[in-house]
Amino acid sequence: MLTPQKKITHQLGMFSGLADQLDQRHPLFILAHKIDWSVFENAFKIYYSEKMGKPSKPIRLMVALLILKYLRNLSDESVVGQWAENLYYQYFSGEHHFQPTIPCVPTELIAFRQRIGEAGVELILKESIRVNKPPDQGTISVVSVDTTVQEKNITYPTDDKLYKKIITKCWKIADKEGIDLRQSYTRSVKKLSHKQRFKNTKNGAKDARKANKKIKVIAGRLVREIARKLSLNSLGIYLKDLKLYQRVLTQARGDNNKIYSLHEPDVKCYSKGKEHKKFEFGSKASIIVDQGTGIIMGAINFTETLHDSKTLPEALEQYTRLTGKEPENVFVDRGYKGLPVYKSSKINVPKPDKNISRSKRGNHSKRAAIEPVIGHLKTDYRLCRNYLKGILGDLMNVILSAAAMNFKRVMNLWRTGASISWQLIYIIHIFVIRYLLPKNLKPTF
Repeated sequence: MLTPQKKITHQLGMFSGLADQLDQRHPLFILAHKIDWSVFENAFKIYYSEKMGKPSKPIRLMVALLILKYLRNLSDESVVGQWAENLYYQYFSGEHHFQPTIPCVPTELIAFRQRIGEAGVELILKESIRVNKPPDQGTISVVSVDTTVQEKNITYPTDDKLYKKIITKCWKIADKEGIDLRQSYTRSVKKLSHKQRFKNTKNGAKDARKANKKIKVIAGRLVREIARKLSLNSLGIYLKDLKLYQRVLTQARGDNNKIYSLHEPDVKCYSKGKEHKKFEFGSKASIIVDQGTGIIMGAINFTETLHDSKTLPEALEQYTRLTGKEPENVFVDRGYKGLPVYKSSKINVPKPDKNISRSKRGNHSKRAAIEPVIGHLKTDYRLCRNYLKGILGDLMNVILSAAAMNFKRVMNLWRTGASISWQLIYIIHIFVIRYLLPKNLKPTF
């Protein structure tokens, strides 16, 4: 794509612009002026060509749409649709006059995320930290770190579901490539599925177990037949998928690195000891929060089932990249046992200690404040279920969620400050009317 051109804004329209029509105390209006958009334009222009391709959308527009998507907990389609209706969204994106059409096709947001990659979304998180005005370099940095699981957008995995999906995929491949199957097993699968429905009844458990085995046999037959009858050119196209299907058919209950989803094969199973949710399927995310301000200073994703203590080095390296310094004290829970120090950072794990200082005890208590932060990330900022594809989608989702919560934090401060100022004005107004005005000039109600 061609390098995006900046819009000419010095020419006035026939009527007043958005800046004259909107409430300048609105948090989105203020945030539009607080963010340094030139940082993104200078960093992302290397991903565009200056000689060939169609003209691309402005970088500020695409970054603003990503921020609004997570700030308002919207999908790609919803944020693009609401942009055409919301004047504050348009002003935040750099528009100076109302635009009645959608800014871009929703799939352009997918391409933009893939274009900027991990470094690009980390730059957005870094800017959200700067807008919140973190502590100065000279102050002692005390942070809390914890991990959580961001679940992937997949159904609860069972062997039976995976086998049926493999059968359906084989039917689609045969239909697309014109392969005449020896037997499609359409009616057989339907009958076997009916038997599986009654696996919890008194007399249906035995038939359901036999049906499960039969469906697995049918899936294996179809995969082998498709592999035999595909041409060499077509086999190269579907080889990766066929290997994945064969891996699912051969995996056993106690195997490591099992496949839980055909469209998201990198999903892992985590057990965090929750009473209401024994297993979670997705990836592990590490969150770093500054204890003094509550700003999220780091968010990183892991696709392996690592022990919590082994996630700390990479999480603290990201903290250093974003802030330019290393935290002096890191407070964690007991799941991080095993790493007392990393570089110049001391890792504080709670343990029985009669001689513990009052300040250290207080820092251990403040560490619990990271739990509601993770809860808000999940319920309000799209961390509860990740809809972005692949490992890169996992990484981007957690970073953009953290950036959106940082932006919302400072927006709430501005909103609170505005409400307090209006309350003060009202109090002063009442005081002047009651005590300073002469009686003959006081209004009668």
